[in-house]
Amino acid sequence: MTVITGVDVVDVRFPTSLTADGSDAMNKDGDYSAAYVVLRTDDPQLAGYGFTFTIGRGNDLCVAAAEQRALPLIGRSVEEITSDLGGIYRELQSDSQLRWLGPEKGVIHLALAAVMNAVWDLAARRAEKPLWKLLADMTPEELVNAADMRYLSDALTREEALQLLRNLEGTRKDRIAQLDASGYPSYTTSAGWLGYSDDKLRMLCQEAVDSGYRHIKLKVGADLQDDIRRCSIARDVIGDDAHLMIDANQVWDVPEAIEWVSALAEFKPLWIEEPTSPDDILGHAAVRKAVAPIGVATGEHGMNRVLFKQLFQAGAIDYCQLDACRLGSVNEVLSVLFMAAKFGVPVCPHAGGVGLCELVQHLSIFDFVAVSGSLEGRVTEFVDHLHEHFVDPCIVRDGAYVLPSRPGYSAEMFETTLAEFSYPAGSYWSKASNAAPVSV
Repeated sequence: MTVITGVDVVDVRFPTSLTADGSDAMNKDGDYSAAYVVLRTDDPQLAGYGFTFTIGRGNDLCVAAAEQRALPLIGRSVEEITSDLGGIYRELQSDSQLRWLGPEKGVIHLALAAVMNAVWDLAARRAEKPLWKLLADMTPEELVNAADMRYLSDALTREEALQLLRNLEGTRKDRIAQLDASGYPSYTTSAGWLGYSDDKLRMLCQEAVDSGYRHIKLKVGADLQDDIRRCSIARDVIGDDAHLMIDANQVWDVPEAIEWVSALAEFKPLWIEEPTSPDDILGHAAVRKAVAPIGVATGEHGMNRVLFKQLFQAGAIDYCQLDACRLGSVNEVLSVLFMAAKFGVPVCPHAGGVGLCELVQHLSIFDFVAVSGSLEGRVTEFVDHLHEHFVDPCIVRDGAYVLPSRPGYSAEMFETTLAEFSYPAGSYWSKASNAAPVSV
């Protein structure tokens, strides 16, 4: 019997603020970070790796919360835990003292995601399958049992979820073969960070087009005249046939969002992302009605499945941008995928952060193979930085994710990365601290 013997949680931070990577109207100077979890076992060849994403200060809070979340796993049988992934999720999620700190939102929920991501990685490694394949090989009953369906029955019942999965169960292999040949379509945000110069924007848009991208996203929302100029540059480079998306990162009130997006409508954006507070369901519905046919996208700060339920019920969004680390890991992602399929909303996961591309490729692939069965309107974010720190980095070719083939959730970082970028004792941060005061 293999046993979990310990849990390491590491505060990992990358100095992306120095190059304006990740900059937008709301988050101007983020240092992309991860509360990184390693589940150790008494088998030296088997461990589970997971994380949650932050942008610098406060990452230590997620680390402390993940340590608390993971404590009940120590001493437990790996076979027991991985044979009932829904059960272990519900056990950890229902800790009443920790739950009070959320419930199901904020730091405590991010920590649950980090720990359960490591549990799912452990399960996939034990099965010797990439995570998407582990999910694709599960029966409808196993998938629904793993999903968090609590509070959802007024929008989606267990039987409805089972039927969605049964409808596509017999043709899963056909869609796997399709993705094996073509990859899963992606879009790039790498060209459009708000802190980039016009020359850099133009250069990166051209590089994206040359690399096969037909969907390119720009950050907007700080200054309207700047946005008009930058959208003009992007549209000039990518042409009229490619899709341009814009992302305000929550910076506007509802009337301001409507006015601003209307001013950018001449550039024919496919969607406006996070036009207002991520919790404002009715606000998103109002924006969607006012700016159509421009779509409304949101979800990277969607704190739990209940918020997504209400977005779907209110007809508030055109694109569902769930996040692999904001929701409570795969268990809660499953329930959102099921609801999105029922309501006919394409899922286009958020991946603008360290390691998120590595995770969401598995979720998008599984969604197509087993849940939605469609690529229409679906495109998954790709940001081309920090992949070199992962043992199994995602691969994007001709604007499409290549199917991961190695066992696990692609979440493992190199030990050399931890030695350099762990905070505050890693070699990078130690040198930076000694050289000059650094805002982290």
